Amino acid sequence: MTTANSSPGGVVVLGATGSVGGELVRRLLMQGRPVLAAGRNRSALAALAAECDVPTVEVDAADLATIDAAVQAAAQRFGSVAGVANCIGSLLLRPAHTTSDAQWQETLQVNLGSAFAAVRAAAKAMRTHGGAIALVSSAAAQIGLPSHEAIAAAKAGVEGLVRSAAATYANRGIRVNAVAPGLVKSHMTEPLWQNETAAANSAQMHALGRLGEPAEVAAALAWLLDPATSWVTGQVLAVDGGLSSIIPRPSSRPG
Repeated sequence: MTTANSSPGGVVVLGATGSVGGELVRRLLMQGRPVLAAGRNRSALAALAAECDVPTVEVDAADLATIDAAVQAAAQRFGSVAGVANCIGSLLLRPAHTTSDAQWQETLQVNLGSAFAAVRAAAKAMRTHGGAIALVSSAAAQIGLPSHEAIAAAKAGVEGLVRSAAATYANRGIRVNAVAPGLVKSHMTEPLWQNETAAANSAQMHALGRLGEPAEVAAALAWLLDPATSWVTGQVLAVDGGLSSIIPRPSSRPG
């Protein structure tokens, strides 16, 4: 068995049509890594393929078998799989008492179910040669944010998954880590940051005084997938402008 530091093969980016996933695809390609982009939006996948000249497959978090199929397709295309990143996610901001059963189940399926499926598929594909798995959690899994009950629970599950899977597969050279962003200016969060008042209030919650950019989260994911970080596993990396660990100063001005 080879180590994760020498893993051959391609990288699968699940949720590649999202803001973070798309940036991750571009970054990995710039690093010279072969990438298979997977997403639900067929037209967005076609646009990404045309822009980046990257192979694509359709996946849907409602059908976890499609995630297994995407990883298998990458193994067939590239010979083996060296990395899997799961950028599939959703955002539900509702207090528990107004959250329906359907909303709860969908939040779990999209965020935690897809992460579990990514780990399962990646572990099967990497068992003989090692590799890296990178998931996406949220600062909401670490601190109490109003009306985040469902998404906070799902993302806390992702963090538990990271630690358990990292322990299970370490002896096979498979590393499992996650990033935990704060509020990022993505397509998914557009209703929040396009509201001037809400955006200003959110920025003040982050010690660095601004919202995150998709490329910043993608950079952290790419770092976790890099063979050079072969001694990093079982970690959740906060990429949140200090949201989960720092109390902001009263003024956002530097100095």
